[in-house]
Amino acid sequence: MTRNRPAGNMLDKAVDLLDVYQPGGGSFRLTELATKAGLSKTTTFRLVGDLVRLGLLERVGEHYRLGGRLFELGSLVPRRLDLREAAVPFLQDLYETTRHTVHFGVRDDRDVVYLERIHGHDAVRLPSRIGGRLPLTCTAIGKALLAFSEPELADLILADPLPHLTSFSITDPLRLRTSLEQTQVSGLAYEEQEAALGVNCIAAPVFSGAVVVAAVSVAVPREQFRPAHLAPAVRTTALGLSRTLRQHGASR
Repeated sequence: MTRNRPAGNMLDKAVDLLDVYQPGGGSFRLTELATKAGLSKTTTFRLVGDLVRLGLLERVGEHYRLGGRLFELGSLVPRRLDLREAAVPFLQDLYETTRHTVHFGVRDDRDVVYLERIHGHDAVRLPSRIGGRLPLTCTAIGKALLAFSEPELADLILADPLPHLTSFSITDPLRLRTSLEQTQVSGLAYEEQEAALGVNCIAAPVFSGAVVVAAVSVAVPREQFRPAHLAPAVRTTALGLSRTLRQHGASR
């Protein structure tokens, strides 16, 4: 994530260090953090010490990973907390209906940020995680969000090289635009092994009034993917949650 910051601001540099962990989490040595954040080892050593003291990073041997306090703070973000709390009952019903992994996510710049993920013990391996992010264009949730966002956003994204997570990720702008147009007509977005090999997804947008605020999806092993059977459940979930958000907004 690129930001325009004053070169001498230590808070900005601390955020640069934390940004190293996006989107995949993981752990890094001090020298790796310095290199990835573009900071000197001396500055990195001092900042990492402060971040560990504050609980924003944790030290495990010679490596550093994100601290639990970040999760605590992130869970308090009002808008996302309200969305997640409203969505969970619908997501649980969708999981019970499909018995496949259910995702709920919102847009942050050009990424999907996952607010919830519900799955069973035998769930397929996926790159998604609660609080994690993936490119909009590589996920069904992302396509659902992008299709119903302001047109200028799609134009901006399509003007740049498209990211890819697998060999199936769409990198042709014309093909992606066609996919978004189909989503606008059907109200459903599809992903075929574009974020994880062997996994397909179907998603639908969630609205608060006329504005798309989130999307919900079901991820299924490719050989079990039956969109005609999944579509009604996904669409019903999105519509029900949208109705709840609209009523909640009207009552405030």
